[in-house]
Amino acid sequence: MRRILIVDDDKKTRVLLKAYLEKNQYSVDLAHDGATFLAEFNRHADALSMVILDVMLPDTDGFALCRTVRQRSNVPIIMLTASSDETDRVVGLELGADDYISKPYSPRELLARIKAIHRRTGMNHAAAPRYYRFAGFTLDTVERTVTGPDGLVPLTGMDFQLLKYFVEHAGDILDRSVLCEGTRGRDAGPMDRFLDVQISRLRLRLNDSSGNPRLIKTVRGAGYVFSADVTAAHA
Repeated sequence: MRRILIVDDDKKTRVLLKAYLEKNQYSVDLAHDGATFLAEFNRHADALSMVILDVMLPDTDGFALCRTVRQRSNVPIIMLTASSDETDRVVGLELGADDYISKPYSPRELLARIKAIHRRTGMNHAAAPRYYRFAGFTLDTVERTVTGPDGLVPLTGMDFQLLKYFVEHAGDILDRSVLCEGTRGRDAGPMDRFLDVQISRLRLRLNDSSGNPRLIKTVRGAGYVFSADVTAAHA
């Protein structure tokens, strides 16, 4: 059973989400503030399949918690925000969150997002290649790591998922909608700049110059293309 840790300062919301998610075969741990969350996370980090962070908390904020989680783990993170300001969402993604949900939302919507992320990050079919190698890098789909010429490349869960999608579709021109659907399970909205943030961050991680990228190239008016030669292998 997949285990989820949720922090939200609203007791009614916590109880509702726990009951709903447990009804759908998830194990749920709850926290009401940042201190409680960190204690639960430190206790169960290796067993968690997802973390859900409310941005507004009485003793800290979800951004600080997201940063702390990412220093230790690549566990998927969904952030809950009551703000309609796009900046909050961009900041969350820059810190390593995998998705966000704006309040108010329904438990059904949250469940759909959870399932979408688990499908993208947790299903490795036996017939699929384990390794993708390109330009001196090796992506391991089982360990969910990327190793480069200088050693392990520090990637968030969203960074990894985006790179994995690129290498699986190397040479194809991918527009924003395709990339958003393939990596986040949702369409790109007219004001959705998160993909640009993620690609810029991924280029930085791979030392791929944004001014003259050799791996992830922008195709003006069409999208992006992963231009490196990629080989796939099971071992």
